[in-house]
Amino acid sequence: MKFKKPFRKALILAAALTLAASMTACGTKGNSGGGNNVNTPAPSNAADSNKGNNAAVQDGELVPEEGAELLVWESREEVAFTEEIARQFEEKYGVKVKIEEVAATDQVGKLTTDGPSGLGADVVIIPHDQLGNAATSGLILENDVFAEETKKNNTEASIIGATYDGTLYGYPRAAETTALFYNKSLVPEPPKSFEELIEFGKTFTDKSKKKYALMWETGNMYFNYPFIASGGGYLFGDNGTNKDDIGLAKEGVAESMKVYQSLAEILPVKSGDINPDIKRGLFGAGDVAMDINGPWEVAGYKEALGDNLAIAPIPAVNGKTAITFSGIKIYTVSSFAKYPNAAKLYAQFATTKEAQLLLNEKIGSVPTNLEALEADQIKNDPIVSGFAEQAKNSEPMPSIPEIGNVWAPVNAALADIWDNKTDPKTAMEKAITQIKDLNNGLAAE
Repeated sequence: MKFKKPFRKALILAAALTLAASMTACGTKGNSGGGNNVNTPAPSNAADSNKGNNAAVQDGELVPEEGAELLVWESREEVAFTEEIARQFEEKYGVKVKIEEVAATDQVGKLTTDGPSGLGADVVIIPHDQLGNAATSGLILENDVFAEETKKNNTEASIIGATYDGTLYGYPRAAETTALFYNKSLVPEPPKSFEELIEFGKTFTDKSKKKYALMWETGNMYFNYPFIASGGGYLFGDNGTNKDDIGLAKEGVAESMKVYQSLAEILPVKSGDINPDIKRGLFGAGDVAMDINGPWEVAGYKEALGDNLAIAPIPAVNGKTAITFSGIKIYTVSSFAKYPNAAKLYAQFATTKEAQLLLNEKIGSVPTNLEALEADQIKNDPIVSGFAEQAKNSEPMPSIPEIGNVWAPVNAALADIWDNKTDPKTAMEKAITQIKDLNNGLAAE
């Protein structure tokens, strides 16, 4: 993505401010928003904001429909939070909540098929880059009742992420970017460059013992965007909105992708053989020294490594600052929801200050709520500095519907570059052709 300077600076600043005061480990206890302290504030000007949408408001608060029941989808890693917040919601409103495990990245696709048949969730989690697809497909409802509260209570970056084409759809839940996790008992000082990391890897990696200096998802574009962006590349031009300007083969990208390709020397594993579960086990056991990952892993990694867990910015690529993706994870309400009032109440209830602190306690997530960011639970955590530093050099993922056409071709190109030593420029040019075909409704070859 190539962002115009004022726009890019504003977003990076907002993202950095969001992450700079956030992020704590799972083990933090105390005033974390557990128990029955999660309260849903009354919607601002609720009676006015609900004209024409049949929402029932009593005493300034949205009321769930009689006999309402909800289905919510949640990723396996974060279901512990949802079980607790659903219990609190049911206790307050008398609305039963059923939870089904569905990965966040799969929920829009699943809603597309399950929503019309009545099998879809009422409340879904959407990474903000999928918002455009969900909105233009008519899968989700506008955040209308709680719009003013949502805008007032959350960071600017999260509101940008929850908005598509001028309409607020989402209820921000967490901010995300990637950084370098490292085990201080194995790596006292994190590498400043990938060249430095490779030198360490030559002394540490031992495939026969399944020991690796660095392991990350080499076939997933999300984690490998630094090798594209640091070389001057981007997904879509014009601030991520021009589907016809695809910058994956810009001059400089091939050279930065050769750095990516060279890392196979210290991670001699096929891209398809690396998955989150394998990596978690090896990193937790001390057999992987470093991992490129996001805040969703902090809870488990902290439990495994304790005070040996640390965070640092992604190493420089060919002497250039590593630029990562940033994203906002949001709740949205399905347009197929049988009980939309109850669903909107749940989405708001699960994103308050207290709820985001509970999510942080349970999972290690980064809040978007402004008051949550000021809580001692967040501000006093030493891990925050690594994510804060990386956030200064992050770019928001595009949210236009065509972003969905990027993943498969680029992931395939990465696997080809990594596994088969294919020339990076050739692989990326092939990916661009496939993306353009998909954008134009043609079958990609």
